[in-house]
Amino acid sequence: MYTEEDIDSAIAAGVITDDMAAAFRTHVAKLRRGPAVDEEHFRLVTGFNDIFVVIACLLLLASVAWIGAASERWFGAAAVSVAAWGLAEFFTRKRRMALPAIILLLAFIGGVLATGLLLLEKTPQTLVAASAFAAVAAWLHWLRFHVPITVAAGAASIVGSIVALLIFAVPEAKNWTTAIPLTAGFAVFALAMGWDTSDTARQTRRSDVAFWLHLLAAPLLVHPVFASLGVFSGKTTLEQAIAVILLYIAIAFVSLCIDRRALMVSALIYVLYAFSTLLKQYGVISLSFAITALIIGSALLLLSAFWHPSRAFVLKFLPHIVKKRLAPIR
Repeated sequence: MYTEEDIDSAIAAGVITDDMAAAFRTHVAKLRRGPAVDEEHFRLVTGFNDIFVVIACLLLLASVAWIGAASERWFGAAAVSVAAWGLAEFFTRKRRMALPAIILLLAFIGGVLATGLLLLEKTPQTLVAASAFAAVAAWLHWLRFHVPITVAAGAASIVGSIVALLIFAVPEAKNWTTAIPLTAGFAVFALAMGWDTSDTARQTRRSDVAFWLHLLAAPLLVHPVFASLGVFSGKTTLEQAIAVILLYIAIAFVSLCIDRRALMVSALIYVLYAFSTLLKQYGVISLSFAITALIIGSALLLLSAFWHPSRAFVLKFLPHIVKKRLAPIR
């Protein structure tokens, strides 16, 4: 069985061309009688060996952090970053193992961030500097290993650095709990769409990069909007519930247009909470969550089963200039 990493490796080695790889992917998709697009694939586990290696890496990194912190806490964090990079040289660069690559990337970025926070005093300026260091570390890691989640990790570091800088420079920014994450969410979403539109056929690593960016953008966009509706106030009115469901329909519309389900998944918890709270207020206490989950789950399963026809229907309402930059339906 050939994985996407094997095909990418063959392209990099000059064994096959990009056109040959694209033709091969299309041929395999036809054999499997599944659409080449619209499935939102991303690489995570290629075999149980990935899980085995991840467990071993976590044990090694935890022991390195423990031993290093025995002298200085920052040294333990720095040692984790060095060890994670060294392990990535083999398991990411040579073996091209998907799950270990993600774990080692997160360990490296986390180690750099922790080192900066522990070396400097705990102030807003410290968070700005540490987040900036983490963003630079993510950029260097991307140049070396090209792990798709790296771009999202770097974007998260940049967002953290900007937020910390705003809090430090503008004291009133602490009250902008809705505007800041929402603005950051739109920025990350725009970046994700940039990667998405560069590979509408979703046959290269760019599509994987877009997937992780959408996963980062989703909570940044969804949480402040639902929080402003007072979903977590402890009491949900009928008007709030209607607003939540209308907003979720709008999110579903956007998800269908761009063929990404991350937004819907991120918003799901708010819908479940709002309607289970509403049912409790009407006397359905013991089964409120179960009934809500049954209704929402059934609706999502129906949407999943008819995702492609639903998406084809939705795309009819979009202008051609927009549709041509989105993933096509096959």
